[in-house]
Amino acid sequence: MTSAIPHRSVAFCMHPLVLALVLVTTLALPLSADFRAGAAIVDVTPEKLPVLVNGGMTSRSLDKINTRVHARAIALADDKEQIAIVVVDSCMMTRTRLDEAKALAEKRTGIPANRMLISATHAHSAPASMGCLGTDADPAYVPFLRDKIVEVIAAAQKNLEPARVGFAKGDAANFTALRQWIRRPDRIAEDPFGNLTVRANMHAGRNWDDVTGEAGPKDPDLSLISIQARDGRPIAVLGNFSMHYFGDKDISADYFGLFSEGLRQRIAPKIAPGKPDFVGIMSHGCSGDIYRTDYKIPEKDRPKPTIDEYTNDLLDIAMTAYKGIRHRDDADLAMAERRMTLDYRVPDRQRIEWAKRIVAEMGDRLAKTQPEVYAREQILLNEMKKTEVVVQALRIGDIAIATTPCETYAVTGLKIKAASPLAQTLVIELANGGDGYIPPPEQHPFGGYNTWAARSAGLEVTAEPKIAEAAIGLLEKVTAKPRREWKLSDGKAARAILDAKPLAYWRLNEFTGPHAADATGHGRDAVFESGITFYLDGPRLPEFCANGEVNRAPHFVGGRLRARLGELRGRYSVSMWFWNGMPNDGRDVSGWLFSREHDHALGASGDHLGIGGKGAHTGRLILFHGGDPASAIAGGSEIPRWQWQHIVLVREGESVRVHLNGRLEIETKSAADFPAGFEQCFFGGRSDNDSNWEGRLDEIAVFDRALTDAEVKSLEAE
Repeated sequence: MTSAIPHRSVAFCMHPLVLALVLVTTLALPLSADFRAGAAIVDVTPEKLPVLVNGGMTSRSLDKINTRVHARAIALADDKEQIAIVVVDSCMMTRTRLDEAKALAEKRTGIPANRMLISATHAHSAPASMGCLGTDADPAYVPFLRDKIVEVIAAAQKNLEPARVGFAKGDAANFTALRQWIRRPDRIAEDPFGNLTVRANMHAGRNWDDVTGEAGPKDPDLSLISIQARDGRPIAVLGNFSMHYFGDKDISADYFGLFSEGLRQRIAPKIAPGKPDFVGIMSHGCSGDIYRTDYKIPEKDRPKPTIDEYTNDLLDIAMTAYKGIRHRDDADLAMAERRMTLDYRVPDRQRIEWAKRIVAEMGDRLAKTQPEVYAREQILLNEMKKTEVVVQALRIGDIAIATTPCETYAVTGLKIKAASPLAQTLVIELANGGDGYIPPPEQHPFGGYNTWAARSAGLEVTAEPKIAEAAIGLLEKVTAKPRREWKLSDGKAARAILDAKPLAYWRLNEFTGPHAADATGHGRDAVFESGITFYLDGPRLPEFCANGEVNRAPHFVGGRLRARLGELRGRYSVSMWFWNGMPNDGRDVSGWLFSREHDHALGASGDHLGIGGKGAHTGRLILFHGGDPASAIAGGSEIPRWQWQHIVLVREGESVRVHLNGRLEIETKSAADFPAGFEQCFFGGRSDNDSNWEGRLDEIAVFDRALTDAEVKSLEAE
């Protein structure tokens, strides 16, 4: 068995050479003999202090500088295109202000505005260049930053010279983690509007007793695009990583700035005579639900690095990857942009009246509490109604970049990269605007800060799939290739299940619902109900995926997976892997794994398998047939929380067996009185929606026969 919680991490003592390095093979794309590149860096530290600073719930200003903040740019050109990529040490920047900067830069350089990508690092200690929650944009800093962005684009263009480009990717999984965790159904918290809606929120994993598990996956990729002069002299390296921010004192560029400077010190500490400085850049990957602290690790064992230690260890991984880069000098360029109008989730009449009353009571003073902050935001959203967002994709030879203008969850970045026609793809968020969080639609009902309607999280519920699809479509356009068909590989454990000829087999590797694909090819897809989140780590032992791929699983948040299997009669078997997120004594029944019965019913003919809670049979498998849960019989093994387990239910007429991890756990007899039309099966919940599952399920296979003991063991083989 593998255990997700607890375990000891060695994130900050591993030698970089033991970390996985992935170098991606080259694709055949059009070539250019005229590829040129230049880079530049401009100081954008405010000249006037104090300055307003983004990143907090209420307004704040700082008057001390810890590290200076910069705008860093790369200009690219071939015989047909000119492109500028800019990364600014800023928390967020508005589309309207960036459009102004692009228009001025186009006038000065001739680079078309729609060929400029300008993004923020999302440092929470940088000057405020847009209004968000309790902090307004600093009125003196905004025009200053605009002019500096124009300056850095022009400087990078001036440095254009014949160049070559390469790509590498390092595994930095130990440096990023989920901050968004699912709360227990009996621990739902209150939102700023006075309603009990918070089923998931940031940093809830600090208290294990409050939560059932993480709300999504992380993205471990530390990607690098390296640009050199034709003679091998380094020009720039553009890094990309999905970690929200570290946190630093005073005005600071956070770890983004330290990483960028660290690249310069390690790659090109000395300036070549008569040549521009090398420019290191760290761009912000999809990190809306990500932070550096891994709450799966017990507090006493959790690494507590300084910002310098964290950055230096990340640089070690980057440099290991960098040393393996192979550059090519025949890259050509392509870029495309799409502008979309999206709705804000404006308040209803009741909420706007609530907001107006609170704001009137505030008068001219600043907001001091969450309700006051969000009351003001409701009025602003009600005035704005809609907004325009910008999505881009660009290609540098066989390397692709996609953008989102939002704080985007890691799963969305993984989704875009999986579909990209090019394996060498990175995604930069908070690019060309700062349009707030866009949780996947299935996570909106979970509530929490990332969903509370405000300029920081106000776009329509369907914003995430619309933006992701736009990015994928633009990647298809700039590559002139169709998106890749995404499918995880079948490892030996998956093949063992397929060899056993199941009636249906759901690997549950989907990025989203509503359908769970049947891996048998029989077309018996199942359907996810609401109350499920996707693409978390699944069981890895035995090997369900090959080639080092991570097996994936959904996390059930009170929803169920449902299927119609009319072929089942009195002889059938169900095999699945499960991971229980509830404490064994968290409620009367910890959760139901499988149920065969009519929907919303608990009649005389159903089979029901789950785990007992504080009411009875604490932490042990329970099984009953019919309509009386009190008749359940239990296994003898107490099942640990947050560990993957394998279970097989076998019914052979009146004989019923349940195997746990290959061992017989329950053996009993019950009537096999399944009437005609008795075809509905539920996974992750009971037919009447009582005590539905809180945790993960994976690799569910259903057979229209009773498996033998030998067949059960074959499914357990590693």
